[in-house]
Amino acid sequence: MNHFHIESKLLHQWQRHAKLSFPALCQARLAESHKGTYGTVAILGGQAGMSGAIILAGSAALNSGCGKVWLGFKQADIPLAVIANQPELMLNTAEHLLTRQDVTTWVMGCGLGTDSTAQRLLTQCLQKSPSPILLDADALNILAQQPHLITHQQPSCLVLTPHPGEAARLLHCSIAEIQSNRHQAVSRLAEQFAAWVVLKGNHSLIASPSGQIRQNQSGNPGLATAGSGDVLSGIIGSLLAQHIPPEQAVNGGVWLHGLAAEILALNQIGPIGLCAHEIVAAVRWLRNRLTD
Repeated sequence: MNHFHIESKLLHQWQRHAKLSFPALCQARLAESHKGTYGTVAILGGQAGMSGAIILAGSAALNSGCGKVWLGFKQADIPLAVIANQPELMLNTAEHLLTRQDVTTWVMGCGLGTDSTAQRLLTQCLQKSPSPILLDADALNILAQQPHLITHQQPSCLVLTPHPGEAARLLHCSIAEIQSNRHQAVSRLAEQFAAWVVLKGNHSLIASPSGQIRQNQSGNPGLATAGSGDVLSGIIGSLLAQHIPPEQAVNGGVWLHGLAAEILALNQIGPIGLCAHEIVAAVRWLRNRLTD
């Protein structure tokens, strides 16, 4: 059980901001609902030695409010019988998970690797239109080498979440060039891939497929920690699965992720030494406060 102490004035400011900018995040749950009401997220990645990446993303997705989460490991066999501290996560191999027809949103790339198997899995996932798909990490590195994978048959909602290094590979330029004009970089990526793009970093930039750019104001240096990006992918994927409109799911997911780090710091958890899994509990706490 996690309880965070926040001044009521500050909490009310966050609630007002959310109601104005992300009203779908503030909707209370219907009494007549079930796990299917809030969507199923499938997360593909987690090659040998990187299983934690999709476990972090899956925990974030579940705690952000979706109904069910599947983890698909890019390994010959499932490496664990159960996730001890999150037994609700359902486990499969990536190969078998891609055959399911009941997935609302796909998240791909966390700990995926870039070998031929990873490339084949990404190709198959992108062909599962029209379900929304979020690509992160190694999925973006594959896309940088094979941009033709994004075609006219791409999903109804495509989200890319690069950090500056991944953005540089996608645009075939240097990290310094990305950082010198971040607005131009995120705009080019959104146009090139007809996607929602989150260019991560201090005050992350979010571009819509139509070219609108929004700058996120939440967050702190505690987010510069291993697994933080996996958690963000899980949050956004979860919001999309809950049928929250993409504009609110992407922008709102980035805002929740950053604000969770602020909440933790206000409760003497970080920013130094903040761990990615700690963000998850703060996001769940915040989502429930937004519906008060």
